Amino acid sequence: MLDYDVVIIGGTITSIYAAITATQLQGRVALIQPYTTEINTTNSPLFSNTQGFHHNKIISQIANFVEQIHHKQQFGIYQDSDDSGKISVKFEEAKKYADYVVNNQLAKYEPAVLAALGIDVIFGEGKFVDRPYLAFVVKGRHLCSRTYLLATPSQPIIPAIPGLKTTGFITPQKIEQLSKQPQNLVVIGGDPSGIEIAQTFSRLGTQVTIVVKSSHILGKEDSEAAFLVQAQLEAEGIRILTKTEVSQVRKIEDKKWILVGNEAIETDEIILAAGNQANLENLNLEAVGVKFKNHHLLLNKKLQTTNSRIYGCGDLVGGYSFPHIANYEAKIAIKNILYLPIFYVNYSGIPWAIFSEPQLARVGLTEQQARQRYGENVLVVRQNFKNIDRAQILSKTTGFCKIVGHRNGKILGVSPVSQAPTLRNLP
Repeated sequence: MLDYDVVIIGGTITSIYAAITATQLQGRVALIQPYTTEINTTNSPLFSNTQGFHHNKIISQIANFVEQIHHKQQFGIYQDSDDSGKISVKFEEAKKYADYVVNNQLAKYEPAVLAALGIDVIFGEGKFVDRPYLAFVVKGRHLCSRTYLLATPSQPIIPAIPGLKTTGFITPQKIEQLSKQPQNLVVIGGDPSGIEIAQTFSRLGTQVTIVVKSSHILGKEDSEAAFLVQAQLEAEGIRILTKTEVSQVRKIEDKKWILVGNEAIETDEIILAAGNQANLENLNLEAVGVKFKNHHLLLNKKLQTTNSRIYGCGDLVGGYSFPHIANYEAKIAIKNILYLPIFYVNYSGIPWAIFSEPQLARVGLTEQQARQRYGENVLVVRQNFKNIDRAQILSKTTGFCKIVGHRNGKILGVSPVSQAPTLRNLP
């Protein structure tokens, strides 16, 4: 006898979203949280893989306020002469505010709230078994279900750099672990979250260096748009080392040292933003016929693994870690699970943005991707934001919108890059 319609192996906000969606569709749902504690605080392991991104956005907003204040005289705004005019941020107080906001955001996911919705929340580590039947075993209990959904957290990709692990680093997911603002910061890798963090701390007064292997930051994006973001970061004082690899990391006394080429860079903290990969080693997936490729699940367009009863979504799919895309995948998977498996993912119409300034957004293909696929049949149209009235009023004229199309009239992709108020408030 089946206990559930779907058992969701979680540990992420996406898994909770999937569980709520399935319950709303009248499914019998069990949510496995792979931790032994049910305490819900900002330090709770229940949310340790997601809360860092909440802190990033909040502290980034504070840094944007500081940047706006610094440019007040451009609009004819002055302080009294007896005021030094110096703006400073007490990082500890800013972090306390971020903790407070995150606590409020996560309160709606408390186990008691989920249980009231009809979700069986089960805490503990588990694994799949295929005998005598397919099941997920947690604390000796065999959970039998029609289907299973993998929505587990990913783990950071750690480059094979000598001394990196022993010296220590922080990933964007763990940014809340910073107890004080570093005077110097090195970001290794060009993942979008690392770029956002670099600009945030630079605006708070930290000296920031970014090290990337590619010819520019945000190597997966339209090169013209990425170079514009890079130019703005450099104009704000961020040092960017491109086509560069870190060869060694060491800790000498209280300082961390990074060897880049023939140069040693001293830093207080290292942010590793080299991307993420699936963390599924302990689930015994090979025994139930689930295959992998390049540290990610092999999924079809219905989000089924090579075992048709087991689905996957979120970071396990690969690509950037955007919550709204993960939730879209979870919704498609849940509909296939509870109804007939006839729904397919289609990423071509899903927009997303990197919240640097200027912001870089995209939907569909970049110009480079389109030309690789369609060759000479690609047409490109570009509109500069400096011609927009609101951009002129706000003095936010940096940026453009690039539309990539096919000669048959089909739009293949759009890549806008613009300073934040302009992008949000286009007339």
